[in-house]
Amino acid sequence: MSSLVLEQRRTAWDVILGLVLVVAGFVVLGNTVVATAFSVGVLGWFTLFSGLVLLVSGLLRIGKDGFWSAALGGGLLVVLGIVMLRNPAVTALTITLVAGSMFLATGLTRVVVSFQHPQSRLVLLVSGLISAALGLMVLFNIVAATFTLLGVLLGVQALVEGITLIALGRLRPVRDDATTTTSTRRGATRTAAAS
Repeated sequence: MSSLVLEQRRTAWDVILGLVLVVAGFVVLGNTVVATAFSVGVLGWFTLFSGLVLLVSGLLRIGKDGFWSAALGGGLLVVLGIVMLRNPAVTALTITLVAGSMFLATGLTRVVVSFQHPQSRLVLLVSGLISAALGLMVLFNIVAATFTLLGVLLGVQALVEGITLIALGRLRPVRDDATTTTSTRRGATRTAAAS
């Protein structure tokens, strides 16, 4: 019986996709304000659509378990999606505040944990200080960060994904050759012996 194993391989399609992501990352980094506005719009439409789906699925379950939670959750997501689409600047500001707070909290947590783990103290301390500094930069420059942070994060993510695809490829499930070869050999010897 053959089993699936994850194998890391790089194909030509991985390199092409990686190059497209790197170019897209540079384009996004060149137009961070447009990328931020686009991200907020996509997030708003996605929230509205998922709210509608949840609301309809909740209404189809009237009188059954989970009706109220699905209907209320769907209604809340619909309202949130509409608010996000009508007020993209407020949405970008809110997301920027949350991101800055998360950077700061993550950085401070890593700094505290670095003193409890001496074997990885340096890495945790440096990454924690960088994250905390990034969080403070975002929170203290909230006006400038509101219109650029999401675009910068999207551009950097696209660059990192593209470079990773070019350098390493992707994990793909493949059949384990040792198991397949053994069963094929056994079948071949049985066939030969029976003849």
